[in-house]
Amino acid sequence: MAISERVRTSVTPSPRVAVVGAAVAVALVAMVLAGRVGGIFAELPGFSDGGALARWGVPASRVVLDVSAAVTIGLLLLAGTIVPERTSTDRRRTACRLAVLTGSVWVLASLALLVFSVSNISGVPVGDPMFGAQVASVVWDFEFFRTILISTLVALGAVLLALGARTPTSITWSAALAIVAVLVLALIGHSGGAAAHDTAVNSIAVHMAAAAVWMGGLAGLVVLRPTLGKDLPVVVARYSHLALWAYCGIAISGVLNATLRISSFAGLATPYGALLLVKVAAFVLLGVAGWRMRAAVVGRLQADHADGRAFATLAVGEIVVMALAYGVAVALSRTPPPVPQTESPDIVTSLTGYPDPGGPPTGADWFTMWRPDWIFLTASALAIGLYVAGVVRLRRRGDAWPIHRTLLWILGWLVFVWTTSGTPGIYGRLTFSAHMVMHMTLTMGAPVVMAFGAPLTLASRALKARKDKTLGPREILLATAHSRWMNFWANPVVAGFNFAGSLYIFYFTPLFELGLRTHVGHMIMVVHFMLAGYVFAWSLVGIDPGPRRWPPSLRLVLLFATMSFHAFFGVIIISMTTLLGHDYFTQLALPWVGNLLDDQRVGGAITWGIGEFPMLALALLVAGTWMRSDEHEARRLDRQALRDHDAELEAYNEALRRRGEAMRRAQEAEEARYRARQEGRRDRREDGHPRAK
Repeated sequence: MAISERVRTSVTPSPRVAVVGAAVAVALVAMVLAGRVGGIFAELPGFSDGGALARWGVPASRVVLDVSAAVTIGLLLLAGTIVPERTSTDRRRTACRLAVLTGSVWVLASLALLVFSVSNISGVPVGDPMFGAQVASVVWDFEFFRTILISTLVALGAVLLALGARTPTSITWSAALAIVAVLVLALIGHSGGAAAHDTAVNSIAVHMAAAAVWMGGLAGLVVLRPTLGKDLPVVVARYSHLALWAYCGIAISGVLNATLRISSFAGLATPYGALLLVKVAAFVLLGVAGWRMRAAVVGRLQADHADGRAFATLAVGEIVVMALAYGVAVALSRTPPPVPQTESPDIVTSLTGYPDPGGPPTGADWFTMWRPDWIFLTASALAIGLYVAGVVRLRRRGDAWPIHRTLLWILGWLVFVWTTSGTPGIYGRLTFSAHMVMHMTLTMGAPVVMAFGAPLTLASRALKARKDKTLGPREILLATAHSRWMNFWANPVVAGFNFAGSLYIFYFTPLFELGLRTHVGHMIMVVHFMLAGYVFAWSLVGIDPGPRRWPPSLRLVLLFATMSFHAFFGVIIISMTTLLGHDYFTQLALPWVGNLLDDQRVGGAITWGIGEFPMLALALLVAGTWMRSDEHEARRLDRQALRDHDAELEAYNEALRRRGEAMRRAQEAEEARYRARQEGRRDRREDGHPRAK
């Protein structure tokens, strides 16, 4: 029975793959129709664009890429985090095999996109004998082509990882890598040359990833439905929650991105605006269908798991509309928007994405200036909202949670928001001194406060545990906290080196200028130093469970050693005669900055002076932990003495009495032997024995 079930679950999904092919076909048709509206297939006058094959090949390959990438991500996410496995099923391997198939199509479509893009931009037709040499000469030298190539390689890595994945953890890592491959593509298109570049890239990245999770998850459900049996209701319910998050992400990022492309309602009368309205209509229709599935279909499946016809009908209809939206989106990405997306002639706007603020911050400006970084602002709002929701859930079931932990968690994220969206974020890419204010706050301000919020402890108590061995949010968090990687990075020595050593690696190498010039470099810098500070604080004074912590005395020694390396870095900056990020800051040429070396020395003083206050606070906290641990141990011993009537002391005293008694008996025995020897000698003298004389 088990063998026949395995065979059936392996072969049954094959006809369902036709749904994926149909989705690609619908998306292609929608792209063609929308592309004619946007004029994306027309030959530009006076411009050699590689011919009709390149003009049609670029959007067509992008449609196949987007749909196959979404299905690959959806299948891997379902297999890794949603679909339960039973002894008589082989669902995860089935999903992985299908993901490898769709992922291979993804990689081939990505390579086709690269080839057609080179032809379209260079003007050399694909069939030209010199085309191969043209591809080799430009594919890595130009950012547009290099981005597509990197995305292709990351997608290939995800497919290869999925090919050998067997456990839910490895499959989830494959899904994460596939999502990264999609995120890389956010660097090309309209977002690549827009003003407010970081907002454009962030919004389109969230938009693409959320859409891939939403459509791919639903397509994966339809493909795997014959294998799910009585587990279909729980899988659909779990996907529904994931789809709701994806829907919200698409809505927020879509509105944000549209405001960068259309400045007024008049823009809706343009071809770009018309296609945008079609996409919005599809999005609203999908929202209604999603609400219908949550409100009615999930309940019907829970009542009777065999009643899957309504789910299948609604799901296939949603996939068709999603494919339509994907096709329109590809045409939209190649249609010129009403707001030009060209680089600004202003050097400051060109390098940073925003105009020169006109002068240094003074007084209240440090607390009143505001330019939201939407990705970090959204992440902060989610972190605070989810934390408060967890506290509310605990209190509703009668469990207590310390109020000071909630306040510290919120305070830490508010500091983070100020750092990334307030004055430090505005000036952090303009002057070195403001950059060091941002850096010190990211590594030593917000993380230290957040560590006392104990988010992992809250999550482990508030989130429901899954009993079917799938990876839910609680399982992922706890597995991460107790993983070998976390044991390595949270080791106090490694955490201290990462905290202080990465300063030297980042600022004394080209990485610093890369973090200033590029959006990706800036994002990685913020995330890295934030996590480095959090893990360092967690390893020293954290409350959450995790790797085994050192005794407070050793932690204090390590902290003072780290403080010395940190202070020495500030001294080096102050005494330097060369400018860090020289090409970048001299290219900015801000008239109100003055001497750049003087500003750099101010940044070094900030690092040395202001940066030591949080380190001193950490030292006091570790010392306090040491004292409290001694007090806790003393109170524990006192409580134990009351419970067992001081049995430990009585046992100690009894051991002392036994030892004294043993010593007394040994001494008496020694004295008896001595007296016996003396009496023996006296008897021999009385008998006249020669040796006794």
